[in-house]
Amino acid sequence: MKIHEKYMLRCIQLAKNGLGTTYPNPLVGSVIVSANKIIGEGWHYKAGLPHAEVNAITSVKDKSLLKDATIYVSLEPCSHFGKTPPCANLIIENGIKKVVIGSTDPNPKVAGRGVKKLLEAGCEVIIGVLENECNELNKRFFTFHSKKRPYIFLKWAQTADGFIAPKDSTRKKTKPVWITNIYSRQLVHRMRCEEQAILVGTNTVLQDNPSLTAREWIGKNPIRFIIDKNLKTPLDFAVFDGAEKTFILTENETKSNKVQHLKIDFSKNVALQITKLLYKQEVQSILIEGGAKTLQTFIDANLWDEAYVFSGKQNFGDGIKAPILQKFLVSEKKIKDDCLYLFKNQQF
Repeated sequence: MKIHEKYMLRCIQLAKNGLGTTYPNPLVGSVIVSANKIIGEGWHYKAGLPHAEVNAITSVKDKSLLKDATIYVSLEPCSHFGKTPPCANLIIENGIKKVVIGSTDPNPKVAGRGVKKLLEAGCEVIIGVLENECNELNKRFFTFHSKKRPYIFLKWAQTADGFIAPKDSTRKKTKPVWITNIYSRQLVHRMRCEEQAILVGTNTVLQDNPSLTAREWIGKNPIRFIIDKNLKTPLDFAVFDGAEKTFILTENETKSNKVQHLKIDFSKNVALQITKLLYKQEVQSILIEGGAKTLQTFIDANLWDEAYVFSGKQNFGDGIKAPILQKFLVSEKKIKDDCLYLFKNQQF
């Protein structure tokens, strides 16, 4: 591994510590190296708090080393004043003359301006080290700014014989009906912490009365979006418990103290309308958990990026069929007696 790649890989590792807490900001890690030794490192913890470069520079005990040091950062340093001062300015002020960057920032407020400022100050700037890996790190942030929609994760659990749920009559008598084991369910709760929002359809709420929170993992609950065309969800259901902001996507305009309503036209492309509304709400990533009709709506509209399909060992013999997703399988792994399949929409 080349020396620049070694330190950029460390930047990526650090940046991942902020997954789920930095929205609407990107994930960023930074490392400062002097005489082939790391003398400082940091990552962005949360929006409004210091950026990765600030934390890395602050962590350096002997600031006299900075004039001969190289700073590595997974994303182009910002050049504008937001909730915090520009990181490009801080690098220049501290006399750091060499800057190695993973990927450039798609945000119009930055978009090459950070690099320009550094070059104008006489810094040596190297761009594109582990660029693909750095882009993958911020796939949510990049998709939001480039495609004007959130990064969309699909997730469902299905039986070995391909059913997502038993018949409604059976479901009402025996709920909750768990298809997967506790380890798979815990992983789903971790995913809820990592993504900014979660979405389900009316039937899922009425049948299961889910809270859609991350009860089995420590972290922030996702913003809840419920597709409810005719406002069937009772206001005493768990999604209205106040644990997190909740939006109802409906064709009816109404007001409520417990929830915000967003109107869509169900006679048109529902998935596309939802992604546009999510963009307006500044949602960078969403986990769509179902049910089958809701998931298939996004699949058919080709509006998805990754799909996590958990397969349990039991068979239902009959019930609600799982969504149809026939291609783009990129990995599979065992979770005890479950199997997790990861699909990516590589053609979108």
